[in-house]
This record gives sequence, C-alpha cells and structure tokens, in this order.
Amino acid sequence: MSRSYHYPAGGLPPQSDRAKDRAVFTDAYAFIPATVMTDIVTSLLPHWERTRAWILARPLSGFAETFAQYVVEVGPGGGSQRPEPDPGAEAVIFVLRGRLGLVLDGARHELTAGGFAFIPPGAAWQVHNDADQPVTFHWIRKRYEPVAGIALPAPLVTHDDDVTPQPMPDTGGVWATTRFVDPADPSHDMHVTIVTFQPGGTIPFAETHVMEHGLYVLQGRGNYLLNRDWIEVEPGDFMWLRAFCPQACHALGDAPFRYLLYKDVNRHPGLTL
Repeated sequence: MSRSYHYPAGGLPPQSDRAKDRAVFTDAYAFIPATVMTDIVTSLLPHWERTRAWILARPLSGFAETFAQYVVEVGPGGGSQRPEPDPGAEAVIFVLRGRLGLVLDGARHELTAGGFAFIPPGAAWQVHNDADQPVTFHWIRKRYEPVAGIALPAPLVTHDDDVTPQPMPDTGGVWATTRFVDPADPSHDMHVTIVTFQPGGTIPFAETHVMEHGLYVLQGRGNYLLNRDWIEVEPGDFMWLRAFCPQACHALGDAPFRYLLYKDVNRHPGLTL
C-alpha cells in the first residue's frame, strides 16, 4: 500500500482571500479543515523548546470530555525533557513526518513517519529532534482510568508498516482497521487506530455509540456523515465527535482513504456529572 501522512504546513492565506472556509462547530461535532491550521492558531507549550502545537481537541463540558489531541511540530534541536504535566495521563504519539527521538522508561527509540508509541501513565519519557528538518506528530492525551485488579498497560513502540490491518467482517477487505494494541486487553481504556477504506469502501450505516472520537485524515478523500450533515473531507481535516454523534462515510477517489482514530473504551460510564 502506498502510504502518506498529511501534516500542517502553517503559514497564512494571502490578503486577497476572503473567509469562506468549511469549519463547523455544533453541539454534536466539530469539523476543523486543514486550511484553518495556520500559524496564528498554534500554541507554545511549557517545557518544550523550538516547538509549536495545533491543539485540535480538549475536554469541554457537555461535549467531548475524555481526551486532548495535538499536532506538534518540533524544530531542529527542539523537544522536551518534561513533556507531560499530568502524572495521571497516558499518551499516544503518531509521527507524520521527520524523525523523532523518544526515550521511554530509559529505552531509546527513533520514530519515523508512521511510527507509533503508547506511553502509559507515570512513565518517564522525553522527546527530541536531532535532525536538521522539523518533525511533526500527533500527541493524544487521556487521563487514565485505573481498575482494581488490572495492571497498567505496557509501553509500546511500533510502526504502521509493521501492523497488519484487520478487515472488518463481511466487507471483502475494503474496510480495515490497523489496531496497534490488542482490542481484547482491558488494561487499555483508549484505542488509537488507523481506519482504511479502499476506493468505494463505505460504512453502510450510521454508527451511533457512547465512544467519543477524534478523526484526522491522513490520506485520501471521503464523504463523512457527522450527525445530519454530509461533509467532504480531505487530507489534514479533523473531525471531533461527542458521544452518540451519528457517523458514516464513503471513500472517494482512486486512493485509499485513511484516518487516525481515537476512541475511549473498556470502562463503565461514570454516574456523576
């Protein structure tokens, strides 16, 4: 399979342009198109050097409440010795371009585009960019929900190319999911996967479920149902879905349609607000 991973380029549109973008925020979903990920919406992060971040999602009361998602760009010589401010947070890193040095519980790794790392809560980790080009990656954070009698999940470093996508039942392989961790392992309370549709593939019903979602289009195009709205999506677009927001999609074009997907899993719903 030919793989590519879209990343924000920053910059600003020319002054001759007029605001006419596709961005949408509703009480059921938010849609953040790639074209609005400009320089002026980036954040600087404490204890990170030569780094900027597009913060795509954060917990909002009454909306999606379980996770935060960033696209992080680290310039040459940058990184962090103290990346995570919350000792109870777990994380996933997925590299879009460049080479990211990761030290995780004392073990050193180099993640290239397509590299994936799961970082358990309480793990000691640092990241750095020793190359002469920027590195860009997703950083997904969630407050881990421990369960008595279930051990914490183990750290994991792998790569998109090293995990075989699992076809969804009765789809002839046109809809498949790259599962980086075992979905039957109850120690994990979030899954970050890559969903792939071959041209013409579809979700043929409106999924409506308790899991919240962050979806970032890595490659290809599709028509995506968000609540009652069909939106054409393309590389770099981000979709942020609260619990129970209906969703479906149809892959468009002649290339695979792939997106990075977050969802919360394997825990009882809390009974207090």
